Amino acid sequence: MTKARATAPDAREAPMPATYELALAELEQLVSRLDAGQLPLDQLLAQYQRGTQLLGYCRGLLQNVEAQIKVLDNGELKPWEAN
Repeated sequence: MTKARATAPDAREAPMPATYELALAELEQLVSRLDAGQLPLDQLLAQYQRGTQLLGYCRGLLQNVEAQIKVLDNGELKPWEAN
């Protein structure tokens, strides 16, 4: 008789957060859990996969914003000037 193994939820099933800020907050929490080093291997892998998804999502949002800024600045990305 085999022992049933509890598996971590599939990271591909979790929807992306509604905003960049929520995605970043989830990613920061995830990194804290990974850094703690207390997760079983299967959960560690699932959390790492979710982290890569969140990172890609955040990068994509930032690239979209950068592209919009280029359009607003006539195709030229200008350095940020704090007021």
